[in-house]
Amino acid sequence: MLGVLQGFATIGIVIGTGAWLAHRGIVDLSAQQLLARLALTVGLPALLITMLADADASAMASRSTVVTASAIAVVALAYAVPARLIWRRRLGHVVMGAQDASYVNSANLGIPIAAFVLGDPALVAPVLLIQVLVMQPIALMLLDHDAATGPARPGRILLDALTNPITLGTAIGVALSLTGTQLPVFLDAPARLLGGLAIPAMLIAYGISLRLGPGLAGGEQRSELIYTSALKLLAQPAVAWAAGLALGLTGPDLFAVVVIAALPTAQNIFIFALQYDRAVSLTRDTILVTTIGSVPVIVLAAALLG
Repeated sequence: MLGVLQGFATIGIVIGTGAWLAHRGIVDLSAQQLLARLALTVGLPALLITMLADADASAMASRSTVVTASAIAVVALAYAVPARLIWRRRLGHVVMGAQDASYVNSANLGIPIAAFVLGDPALVAPVLLIQVLVMQPIALMLLDHDAATGPARPGRILLDALTNPITLGTAIGVALSLTGTQLPVFLDAPARLLGGLAIPAMLIAYGISLRLGPGLAGGEQRSELIYTSALKLLAQPAVAWAAGLALGLTGPDLFAVVVIAALPTAQNIFIFALQYDRAVSLTRDTILVTTIGSVPVIVLAAALLG
């Protein structure tokens, strides 16, 4: 369990730094917005370019990928359907809530946990690629559509999606990976330096929100928070386990997909919520609840399947 504790301690300290800075009055909510914009327009695209360029795109072709994709799709739909039809949430809120329930912290928690708990950091590659190559572009396209003013125009929606910095970073990284091309040093070095900005900026912005933002939601929003958290912590690992068994996964392979599905909601989802001003409180609170709650879930998975 050393890997679990190390991963959670690392992000906890950086989030705590953001909360401390806000508490001392060194930063305020405007700094949170600035960090979010920097992460979304500079840090994350640069990180995606270098990360995907180093990734093995063939990792997508496996039974584990099918299991992971199935678990993500099931829980995302399990949120989206009642949110749209029963709670009557607007499109942007539904998109963010579906990601809150299904988008796992595959980078700054998934990689160390895969390395220390599962014994192979490459095991996190399928979920990382699914989220970056499929979920993220679709979500950003829908968020851009929801944020647009005036009548919807398919050409404009497509243009916004293709010119989004996250989409561009993803496309460049995938192209480099598929062609085996390496960036020249004068581009690779600054890209990696700028990419290093992304995760600390996201975590510090999240810490500022915990200190200066409103408390945990109440009433119907509290029920929605419980629902997204339960989907993330309980339903997604359960679906991954069932789908893994159905596809013949056993032993370490089954253990891996369940642990990865049990990872908490990713902090970069909060940056999207801030940027588009959709479901900000729900996203922040789901990240907090699932980050705390995933520890016993992962420990239980290790005890039962490890």
